[in-house]
Amino acid sequence: MQRERTPERLARLQQVLGWRQPDLTVVLDRLNDVHNLNAILRSCDAVGVFEAHLLYPDGRFPDFTKHGKRSSSGARKWVPRREWLSAAECFGALRARGMRVYASLLDDAAMPVHELDLVGPVALVFGNEKDGISPEVLAAADGTFRVPMVGMVQSLNVSVAAAVTLYEAFRQRQAAGLFEAPRLEPGEFGRLLEDWSWE
Repeated sequence: MQRERTPERLARLQQVLGWRQPDLTVVLDRLNDVHNLNAILRSCDAVGVFEAHLLYPDGRFPDFTKHGKRSSSGARKWVPRREWLSAAECFGALRARGMRVYASLLDDAAMPVHELDLVGPVALVFGNEKDGISPEVLAAADGTFRVPMVGMVQSLNVSVAAAVTLYEAFRQRQAAGLFEAPRLEPGEFGRLLEDWSWE
């Protein structure tokens, strides 16, 4: 069922699109659990991520139609997804847009996420629930980061780690004033407003 295009709804859509950050994105490397994927997409929507990237070299992309409706809470329709078969192709496209690519890694040598510059154009990579970031992705990344922890458990769930990281990006970008004026190109803004207004 389509929602009515009321002035209030259009104003809300314009406001949300005005907060979208075209130079902040995530790359999800072979995640297995669609619930995790959907939870990450929800966090993406919450902090203004414009689109997400799904990296599955074996071509087995997740089927969002069967799982995860609860955890996404509708976020899938607000965060476009691009599918990739190779890290080289994905990262090449991101770097062509001026982005640095940083991979989440459980390693003391990785930079604490709050020390990472998340104001500039950046892509944040999160790896498979069991194996983490693949060697190919790690080798192709510009650097690594970690979420500091002082407890007994070794790692956070990937969707939680992504949420913590994205909210650090949100904090830095809000402090830098990046949510004060629309950052999407006018043509893209208008196209999305038209598409969204009929969702």
